[in-house]
Amino acid sequence: MNFILMALSILKVPILFFFIFTSIPSISSHPFNPLSPLEIQTVTSTIKSKFNNINRALTFHYVGVDEPNKPAVLSWLANPRSPPPPRQAFVVVRANKQTHEFVVSLANGKGSIISEHVYQGTGFPTLTLEEQSEAIELSLKHPPLIKSIEKRGLNFSDVVGSVFTIGWYGQAQSETKRVVKVLFFYKESTVNVWLRPIEGVETTVDLDDMVLTEFQDLQVSVMPKSEGTEYQASTMRPPFVAATNRIDVHQPLGPSFVVGGHTVSWANWNFHLSFDMRVGVIISTASIYDIDQQKKRQVLYRGHISELFVPYQDPTVEWYYRTFMDAGEFGMGSSAVALKPFHDCPPNAVFFDAFHGGQDGKPVKLENAYCMFEKYAGDIAWRHTESVIPGELIREVRREVSLVIRTITVIGNYDYILDWELKKCGTIKLSVSLTGIMEGKTTPYKHESEVNEEIYGLLVAPNTIGINHDHFITYYLDLDIDGQENSFVKTKLKSFKTDGSTPRKSYWSVVKEEIEKELDARLQLTEPMELHIVNPNKKTAVGNKVGYRLIPGPMAIPLLSEDDYPQIRGSLCDYDIWVTPYNQSEKWAGGMYVDRGHGDKTLTFLTQRNRDINNKDIVLWHTIGFHHHPSQDEFPIMPTLTGGFELRPTNFFERNPILKMKPQ
Repeated sequence: MNFILMALSILKVPILFFFIFTSIPSISSHPFNPLSPLEIQTVTSTIKSKFNNINRALTFHYVGVDEPNKPAVLSWLANPRSPPPPRQAFVVVRANKQTHEFVVSLANGKGSIISEHVYQGTGFPTLTLEEQSEAIELSLKHPPLIKSIEKRGLNFSDVVGSVFTIGWYGQAQSETKRVVKVLFFYKESTVNVWLRPIEGVETTVDLDDMVLTEFQDLQVSVMPKSEGTEYQASTMRPPFVAATNRIDVHQPLGPSFVVGGHTVSWANWNFHLSFDMRVGVIISTASIYDIDQQKKRQVLYRGHISELFVPYQDPTVEWYYRTFMDAGEFGMGSSAVALKPFHDCPPNAVFFDAFHGGQDGKPVKLENAYCMFEKYAGDIAWRHTESVIPGELIREVRREVSLVIRTITVIGNYDYILDWELKKCGTIKLSVSLTGIMEGKTTPYKHESEVNEEIYGLLVAPNTIGINHDHFITYYLDLDIDGQENSFVKTKLKSFKTDGSTPRKSYWSVVKEEIEKELDARLQLTEPMELHIVNPNKKTAVGNKVGYRLIPGPMAIPLLSEDDYPQIRGSLCDYDIWVTPYNQSEKWAGGMYVDRGHGDKTLTFLTQRNRDINNKDIVLWHTIGFHHHPSQDEFPIMPTLTGGFELRPTNFFERNPILKMKPQ
C-alpha cells in the first residue's frame, strides 16, 4: 500500500481517503469517531419508531455522537485495550412543533433510546438544507410574487431565492414562531446573483407548517447591470492578470502521516480527527511526543468552532434582521462543500468524506469534506548565522514543514476556509479565511458624489452598495496542558522607572495574575499582556510552570449597543477571551438553539455563575473578529482575507523541542 501511495504522489493523483484508511488497521472503537452511515440509519430508525401519529413529517436537525464522559475517555486512552465508553448518539428532531432531544444507545450495533426530552426554552434547531429548499420552492410558486416580478419587467425564470433567518427582536417566547424570510435575486446574464438583489420583495415562511404566511412588495428598486459581475473563468476575456510559472507540490515517498480509523499520527503529534454537522472539523485528544521525557504529553482534549456571528449594519426595514449565527442556524459542517483537488488543497493532499443525517434521517455523504496535507512554503523553523567567532562562519537552518487540516464552508454569499495547522515545535495555528461575494444592496446612486445620506456601507459599483458587517468567530478549546488541572494566567506587561543607577530611565517587566473566577477571565484585549494556560502542578527543571500561550487573532470590538437585540444574541463577542470550568454540556458560545433564540444561554449567561477556574479542568474560548467595510477591490468577488491565532508552548518543554531536527 505504501507503494501505491508513492505511485499516486509521483503521478500527482489526488489521494482519496480509501487508500490511507486501508493502509493500516482501523481503530473503530475510538469514542469520538463520527457516526457511520449504518449507525445514522440505526439511530434515526429507532427514533422514527417513536412517532407513528404526527401531523407533519418528523424532521431530523442534528444527528451526531453524544460526547462520552471525559474521565471515561481518558481512562480508555490510557488503556485502549479496555472496553471503550458506551457508544451513544445525540439527536435533535422537530415533531408536532416541538423540539425533541434524544440520547440513543448503540450498544451491540442496536439502537435503544436512553433518554428523551422536549426542549422548552427559547430558540429553534439548525435549519435543514431540505426545508430551506422547500421554503424557496413554495415562495417561487406564490402568484403575487410572480406578478411582482413581472411588474418589474424581469424574466421569472431567472429569479432565484435564498433563505434568511430573522433573529429575535424582543418578542415573547410564545410569540416567537419558527419562521424565515425568503429573498430573491436575479441571475440574468450572470451567476453572481448576490450583487443583483430584487429589493422590496420578500416572503415569510413558517417552517413547521411549511406555509407562506406573509408576502411583501415594499418598493421597486433599480436593478444593477450584470456587466462586470461575472467571475467564472469561462467568461473572462483579455487582458489577464500576469501569470506565474507553475509550482508543483508532491511527495515522492507519499505523506508522512498515518491514519488509523480517525486517529492521526504525524511527526511528534498524535490526535483524533472527526467531522460534525454543526461545527465541521473537530480535533480531539491531541498530544505531542517529548523526546527528552520520551513520552506523549497532553495538549488539547477537544477543539472546534463554537459559533460564527455575522451582524450586518443596515438598520432599515429590509435589512435590520440580517444578523446571522452561522453554526447554530445553518451548520458549518452540513454547509461544507466538496474540496477541489489541486485548487482548494495542494496535490499532496489526502481527502476525506464525511456523513451526517439528513432531514429524513437518511445518511448524507459529503464528498471531499476535508483534506489533510503537509505544507512547506519556504518557511523556516529556526536558524542562526554566527560570524562573531574569529575565523569561523556557522550557519544552521531548519525548514518548517507543518500539517494542515482544511475544510471550506459556504453559507450564502460567503466562503469560509478553515484551517488547523500543527507544527513540530508544538504550536497549533488556527486560521479563518474569508472570500466569496459581498451582499449587495441596490441604490439609485451611480457615483460617490451623488450620495447625500447614510448608506450603511460603500458604493462599490454603479447602483450597488456593499453593506458594512462583522464576522465574529468563537473557538471552543478544551486545553489539557500536561493534565486536566490547569490555570489561566494573565501576564501584564508594565512599564517601570529605573533606580537611576544607569542612564536608562525605564524598562518593562511582567506582572502575573492567576485568575480565580470566570468573571475575571472575561477579557477585552486592549492593553499589552500575555495569556497563558498553565499546569500549576507541573514545573520545568528550573521551576517554571509548564504551559501554552495564546497569541490572539484579529480582535474587533463590538460596536452595537449592549441593549440591541442582535448584540444580546451575539454577546459571545463582548469579550475576546472567556474561560470556564469544563462542563460536558457547555459547548455553544451562543447557546444550543440560536435560531430566533433570546440570547439567554450564551457565554454571558454561563459565566454569570462565576465558578472557580484555578487549578481546574478549564476551557478557553477565543473570539476573533473582522469589521468589514467593503471596498471596490472586493467587487465582484473578494480576494481572500485571513486571520487566525496560535497556541504556542510556553515553558512546556525544557528547551527548543525541535533543536535536534535533522536538516533536510
